[in-house]
Amino acid sequence: MSSERLVVAIDTSTDMLACAVARVTDAAGDERMTIDVLATGDHMCRRRANVELVNTIDAALADAGRSRDEVDAYLVGRGPGSFTGVRIGISTAKGLARGANAPLYGASTLDACAWTAWRAGVRGLLGVAADAMRGEVYPALYQLDEAGAHRMFDRERVVKVAVAVEEWAAHPDAASLQLTGDGLKRYGSRFNEAGLINRIDESLWHPTGEGLLLAWRAVEMGALAGAGAVAAVDAVAGNGAVAATGPAALHGARTSCDPALVLPIYTRLSDAEENERKRLGLVQSAQSEVTGVADELAGRHLQFRPMGAADAEAASALEASCFAGAAHTPWTPTQFLSELGEGATVPRSWWVAHDNGELVGLAGGMVIEHDVQILDVAVAPERRRAGIARKLLAHVSYDAQMLGCTTASLEVEDGNAPAMALYEHLGFKQIGRRRNYYGQGADALVMQAELPLALPVDAASPEPTSAVMRVWPLAPVDRTEDERTEIERRKLVLAIESSCDETAVAIIGAEGSMLANQVSTQIDFHARFGGVVPEIASRKHVEVIVGVVDAALEEASQALGLTGGTLEPKELAAVGVTQGPGLVGALVVGVAFAKGFAYSAGVPLIAVNHLEGHLFANLLAQPDLKPPFIFTLVSGGHTMLVHVRDWGDYRVLGETLDDAVGEAFDKVAKALGLGYPGGPIISRLAETGDPKAIDFPRALNRKGDYRFSLSGLKTAVVNYIEQETAAGRTIHLPDLAASFEAAVFDVQYKKAWNALRETGAREYCIGGGVAANPHLRQMMVKKLGRQGVRVTLPPRDACTDNAAMIAEVARRKFERGEFSGFDIDADPNMTL
Repeated sequence: MSSERLVVAIDTSTDMLACAVARVTDAAGDERMTIDVLATGDHMCRRRANVELVNTIDAALADAGRSRDEVDAYLVGRGPGSFTGVRIGISTAKGLARGANAPLYGASTLDACAWTAWRAGVRGLLGVAADAMRGEVYPALYQLDEAGAHRMFDRERVVKVAVAVEEWAAHPDAASLQLTGDGLKRYGSRFNEAGLINRIDESLWHPTGEGLLLAWRAVEMGALAGAGAVAAVDAVAGNGAVAATGPAALHGARTSCDPALVLPIYTRLSDAEENERKRLGLVQSAQSEVTGVADELAGRHLQFRPMGAADAEAASALEASCFAGAAHTPWTPTQFLSELGEGATVPRSWWVAHDNGELVGLAGGMVIEHDVQILDVAVAPERRRAGIARKLLAHVSYDAQMLGCTTASLEVEDGNAPAMALYEHLGFKQIGRRRNYYGQGADALVMQAELPLALPVDAASPEPTSAVMRVWPLAPVDRTEDERTEIERRKLVLAIESSCDETAVAIIGAEGSMLANQVSTQIDFHARFGGVVPEIASRKHVEVIVGVVDAALEEASQALGLTGGTLEPKELAAVGVTQGPGLVGALVVGVAFAKGFAYSAGVPLIAVNHLEGHLFANLLAQPDLKPPFIFTLVSGGHTMLVHVRDWGDYRVLGETLDDAVGEAFDKVAKALGLGYPGGPIISRLAETGDPKAIDFPRALNRKGDYRFSLSGLKTAVVNYIEQETAAGRTIHLPDLAASFEAAVFDVQYKKAWNALRETGAREYCIGGGVAANPHLRQMMVKKLGRQGVRVTLPPRDACTDNAAMIAEVARRKFERGEFSGFDIDADPNMTL
């Protein structure tokens, strides 16, 4: 007896948009797995993958004589490859699978390149040199024979071109090495100079949809479980299909099929994280990495960050205090330094916890193949049972996952009951024992856990997928007739917001009732950098977006009182998404996911302007708000004054010439060592300060000039700090904060009032993250209220980036039938 699945495979990791529709047959009798490609849509599409991907899938399905409702599973190339390209493919695939409640599988793009060559008849030693930009490549060696493509490496990595050239030129079979991969286009001459001149046909240098399917099939069969593994395949005569044999064909995949768990293949941490590790290694002392007096003001006593060379002495002292009397020999400063040096042969991840300058915890491990071996965990005795060890291990294991690890292992002294209890709670199980490892009579228990660890997920969880352990696909829902009628009547619109550092999803009904509003923040991930790091923001969106959508669907189900299962995507009326403006890498994730989600669910797609979302957030507080009115947008990325003549009819009176208000708050807070984000910190300080204590400048404060400029004010604050410090005077932070706020808000009020008088409007509203500032809100209500102006303020929780405001815009566009095609792309420079 056999079963068939219709599988759609996609990859956008390179300039090639790879797409194939295939019939996959699992035959029980001889344990064969057959792939029969029905249609392909492979084509070059440099920088247009997000525009073309969904429509390419639709066209390939049409060519195969199939529809999206018939798709049983999706397959995506996980990279490594282009930063944006990989995220487009994976985000779209996650949306497709979640919208269809279908399995999602992932495969290596490098493997797909090798299998593409194999399918074309290439045999022998093959080197894939995929372009990693910046003078680097992703190098991968394979042995191709009649049985299939066999990896000669364990995990994907990135190296300088010179390193790849040197390694391959030194290979015993270098003379017969055949090269492929898009890296040859940019760096081919470098390989030629070393005598590596054999190339396969250039038409085969990119992955194809069929190559991706073959690579996935090999993983399903367990053929790529280790270096040198063999993929047993047979060409099936007559139809071009390929079959594989092995137990996995009967008993399911070795890889996860839950879209929440499919992530890009990372070959290193982000540039920002790598640079931070280098920076920490150059500082003179651990104390210099502490934010100082601002730490307690920021409410961030306990902080976690990567270990630096300056921590070696303190880490050794902590070890000595933690393991006094134990068989374990404490690490020396030199040992810690050797772990942090650039000469380490395998990747390491070390994290510390510190509180007001005191190092109170540490954990670290090294990556060996697909396992992170935890080398050390120590927490100051007086700080135990506060979750510090869990958080440290979460950060280490998260780094390990980014580097391709699937398990974590460690050794613990037999009899150390507290440590064993902690590890067991995280999912570690004993797999062995090392006799007398810590000395005579002191055995070590060897424990191992699958990644992600069994950790509770909160808004700042380093392991966003740790709680996602479920059977996928989800069971079909069982709706009563009344429930179906109510869902249809509500015309539910799901909205996604991912423009910056928060992943948000909301669901709204036709009458405007908010049935779900979920937000996953990234503040903890960006705080140690003093601002948002775009690469980390994009990465986190990819990791959490399915979970946030799941949470919103569950919340809406509870609000609707559904009893037969969680709200399904196909039960929605439409899907809205922020198209722009914002960080392009962050926007791409939301737009790609929303397109895949809406397409597979068979519902319309609605593109929303993020700035208009902040405007419409006021309707959440004042539903009867109607134009004309004056609107001020004050956020981390935008400052503008707008005359709203009608919904959709906006005249921008003035914008910032340099820093946005929120950006200025962050920069001043950073100059004071107050941490990130700066707005809430400065606001709390200003509570007890004198706004007239320091006379800071008010730029462009002339009548009729609606432009904003805050760079001069920021410079004035920095100069004041330097002057006072040089004079040996203590800066009164509350006075400085209050005076800075006053300088910013006075200009906001004056320009708003002038615009109201010029236009004749009698209503005013505000939006953006800074609109949550209590002093700005109080001032506008008080001063403009005295002028007879009605002031509308959005709910404070709707001021920062959220999906509720996007949902409100999407709901109104749904009523008007303003839908978008599946060829839209993120627009980071969108304006009103």
